[in-house]
Amino acid sequence: MLDTYEQLKSLIGSVEDDLRKAAGGNKAAGTRVRKLMQDVKNLAQALRVKVLENRDGD
Repeated sequence: MLDTYEQLKSLIGSVEDDLRKAAGGNKAAGTRVRKLMQDVKNLAQALRVKVLENRDGD
């Protein structure tokens, strides 16, 4: 679980540069941000499932 959380933090941190570029009008950076946000969503869901499995395993 903690490994997944660390991956999620790292992924969110990696978005910042492209997010600033996208805010400045860079369309390619916007595409990268959308892709990374999809990855964040999927990883967050995976973490959520692991938390539920851990809870139910008790």
